[in-house]
Amino acid sequence: MSAKRTERLLTLVILLLSSRRGFTKEELFEEIELYGEASTDAAREKLFDRDKAMLREQGIPLEAFSEDPLFDNDNTVQRYRINAEDYRLAGVNFSPEEYAALSLAASLWDQGSLDSAASRAVRKLSTRRGSADVLSRLPVQPRIPTSDPHWDEVWRAMSKRKLLRFTYRAASTGCEEERTLEPWGMGARFGHWYVVGYDTARRAERFFRLSRITSAPRILDAGFVVPDSFDMNRALASLRRSEPDHTARIAVRPGSCNALRVRKGSTVVSAGEEWDQLEVRYSSAQALAPEIAVFGPNARVARPAELAAEVDTLLRGALEALRSAPTEVPLSSAPVPFPRRQSSAQDHLLRLLDLVPYLLSHPGAGLAPTARRFDVTTDQLTRDLDLLFVSGPRHYPDGLIDVNVEDGRIYLTNAQNLAEPVKLSMDEACALIVGLQSLRNLTGMRSTEALVSASAKLAAAAGDAARVGSSVATKLTEEDIDPALEALQAALAAGVRVEMSYLVPARDEISQRLLEPVRVFSHQDVWYLEAWCVHSEGLRNFRLDRIQDVRPIQAPAEHRHPAPAAGSAASRSIPEVYRPSPHDTLVTLVLQPPARWLADQYGAVRRGELPDGALAAEVRLGSVSWLPGLVARMGGSAVVIQPREVRASALRWVEDALAVRT
Repeated sequence: MSAKRTERLLTLVILLLSSRRGFTKEELFEEIELYGEASTDAAREKLFDRDKAMLREQGIPLEAFSEDPLFDNDNTVQRYRINAEDYRLAGVNFSPEEYAALSLAASLWDQGSLDSAASRAVRKLSTRRGSADVLSRLPVQPRIPTSDPHWDEVWRAMSKRKLLRFTYRAASTGCEEERTLEPWGMGARFGHWYVVGYDTARRAERFFRLSRITSAPRILDAGFVVPDSFDMNRALASLRRSEPDHTARIAVRPGSCNALRVRKGSTVVSAGEEWDQLEVRYSSAQALAPEIAVFGPNARVARPAELAAEVDTLLRGALEALRSAPTEVPLSSAPVPFPRRQSSAQDHLLRLLDLVPYLLSHPGAGLAPTARRFDVTTDQLTRDLDLLFVSGPRHYPDGLIDVNVEDGRIYLTNAQNLAEPVKLSMDEACALIVGLQSLRNLTGMRSTEALVSASAKLAAAAGDAARVGSSVATKLTEEDIDPALEALQAALAAGVRVEMSYLVPARDEISQRLLEPVRVFSHQDVWYLEAWCVHSEGLRNFRLDRIQDVRPIQAPAEHRHPAPAAGSAASRSIPEVYRPSPHDTLVTLVLQPPARWLADQYGAVRRGELPDGALAAEVRLGSVSWLPGLVARMGGSAVVIQPREVRASALRWVEDALAVRT
């Protein structure tokens, strides 16, 4: 997409806002000279149709009407305009504390999801806040990932209220069937995104997990109406993990298998010199088997036979994969591009439409600070200002925007039609409304008044787009980590140290730590604590789901590392989960489709696509002792091939694990 298309779209918006009477197509083609560059009349018509569709898609209320009701459906006599009242963002002001809450809500969305929409929404609302520039600190940094497959297609169908058709693999049977769904809402819980709606074949409301959709969803032309009684927050709250209703007897080596020992519902029924006997409560053999397989020769299932068979299947799959995997694979160091959700012309137009009201409300704004606010370079901002200067109808020179830059300060005049930001689009409203709702439900933040008042004002500003608030929901934490999260927030607020018991799977031990918390953050559905470890004298990351207990103590933190401010670039960056060391080992994994996510989980430094659909990934690891357990847990869908000695060690480990079962 070129700057010419952006100029054409911006000029079209300026013209259509300038007259209540509107313009015919011929008048628009005459005024906007860039339409004259089309090679034929038919090409020009298609160009105009695409431009109309793009503006409407971004929430710009372009109207088509006829002055003669007898010819209302005759395109040749239609006129076009943008109703200024429908275009402008509703007049509402935000206090500095409310604006900080909005910034925090926007920062929840991971890159590649609704993050760009969230940034645009905050940018629009920045002209509606108090004069003070207050940025709250972020000791807790949640994230809402939308990396689940087919997220974009499901979102579009839901927001446009169009039927969706796809094939789906049922968890209970493993069978694939075609489904047609009225997608009423979307929600994230237990590390997965779900779509819920009316299943036309079953004639009932159903949940579908996006990761179990096995075909590219098709958006159908047919529409639907969402029942007034539907609320995605209630629907999401109704989802429950399966309650454990089975008991397994598992023999474990003394001093090992600590993750099984501390598992909820586990008890040690006897201790011996070679084996301890555990009773473990569980709901599904398929879910518990990987947790046992990861311990290899240190754990064996005594009963039931079904669970023992599941573990055996995983180990045999791992053994076969280790024996048959290639020894060499192609790897590329080229960075993996992150998908963009919109074309550059759309992004560019929206940025310009936000830039004008900002500059009008901040006369003399500095070039460099404005570039930072809009997340562009000063060179790009200069080009944007040049584009504003030349955009406009050619026969109305007094309708052109006047741009002056003096001593690095920007002055804008003659742009009153664009003085107010465009109203929030559906995805912009969704990003902030859902972000605020998620924060209000987060442990330790339920009583924040700014979140409540900002939510109410945002609903008023969003208008019709606010209906998405009942269609999308997320639950950022579950009860298993809420106590740890609350204790850590208390320690962060008081600036004190904590004592912690922590499960270290790589060493299969529970260690005691003395820590100074820095911040708590989530990454790819996993919550982490970043803290200064007093004994190690360095920053370390700890998973909250591995914390056995944590206790704030009355000892002040001495190594203070301030958390980033809401709305700052640091607050929107993905925290560094793994810190490289010169002693790390480079390990090459071959990942079948079900395990490709591990490349992102462990920050692959090089990747390579293989002919059978598998992915080769080179990762940097501080310890390789846990890799045999990973290979066993994945049942062969993930296998280590390099270094050779690590692969050989994993092979011997799996062979030993199978030997104790014979």
